[in-house]
Amino acid sequence: MVKNLIICDDEPHILRAAELKFQRAGFTVRCAQDGQEAWELILAGHPDLVITDCQMPRMTGIQLAQLIHDTPETTRIPVIMLTGKGFELSHEELRRRFNILAVLNKPFSPRDLLRKVESLLGIDCAPTETQAAIRAT
Repeated sequence: MVKNLIICDDEPHILRAAELKFQRAGFTVRCAQDGQEAWELILAGHPDLVITDCQMPRMTGIQLAQLIHDTPETTRIPVIMLTGKGFELSHEELRRRFNILAVLNKPFSPRDLLRKVESLLGIDCAPTETQAAIRAT
């Protein structure tokens, strides 16, 4: 089953690296450069998971996660938060208040992010030879 993701980050190189990693692993990926654009994508087609940067223009990742959590149609969508080094977030509070299931500090490994998403979505992480070759890239 193909899994649908929304990746939201205002840094184009991070957005592109994550997008390529997930596409190569078989995910359908839609990208947004800020929280407002991500929210519009979420409403257009509910994703299985949202990955968002914390600090962005127009709507922050925290504001986006709160909107996802507070809207009945989207409340069950899990969120992974990406955050810049030095910006401390309480993981337990984020999980309880906004359904943010993981927080990863930048810089992060796209491979580690892929593994985290697979784990959270219950996808078998035991790679086939083809998947192993894709993940190594």
